[in-house]
Amino acid sequence: MSAIRLLVLGAVRQHGRAHGYQVRNDLEFWGAHEWSNAKPGSIYHALKQMAKRGLLVEHEVAPSAVGGPPRVEYEITDKGTAEYFDLLREALTSYDQKMDVLSAGIGFIVDLTRSEAVALLRERIAALEHWRAGVTGYYMPQDGPEQLGHIGEIMNMWVHSADSQAEWTHSLIGRIEGGAYTFAGEGEPFVGVLAEGEPNPYATGPHPEDPHH
Repeated sequence: MSAIRLLVLGAVRQHGRAHGYQVRNDLEFWGAHEWSNAKPGSIYHALKQMAKRGLLVEHEVAPSAVGGPPRVEYEITDKGTAEYFDLLREALTSYDQKMDVLSAGIGFIVDLTRSEAVALLRERIAALEHWRAGVTGYYMPQDGPEQLGHIGEIMNMWVHSADSQAEWTHSLIGRIEGGAYTFAGEGEPFVGVLAEGEPNPYATGPHPEDPHH
């Protein structure tokens, strides 16, 4: 699974309707250009591809102030919303996802109910524990990585990673069960997008608007 689809669908969904520049600006505001493959070219390509697949619908709006072709805005469809929630749930439960996918899932976790978020995170912990149990059938961390030669350091790294992920997930569950954050159906959600025209303090550089996007 690629994080870019979840990130782009989630960003468009938060706006209701958004053009490519807004989506790019939001993802940079979240730092996604640092921890994922959400680079400008990937974002615009994802928007076009998901529109072709019927996950987004394109709306042509008035030309930009500098003239040229109409700017395209994107709106998520029912099919896109279903895909978004499928990707979100997969990102939160699959223990072997890359960190950018998990990061994207955490970024949108409050779109779920509090109880479902906790249940999905518990699934993640169960998957981590199952993987660890299988590995430690032939590799025992307490015996040290030397038992397998220097190759044991690879397994040592993965076991430590699984343990730290489980510990972190337990702590997140504790904060959520303790009442942290505003989840679906609980009131006004946290606004994590920039308003139209609001400067982005984390932008990588000037963003000349491309009316084609």
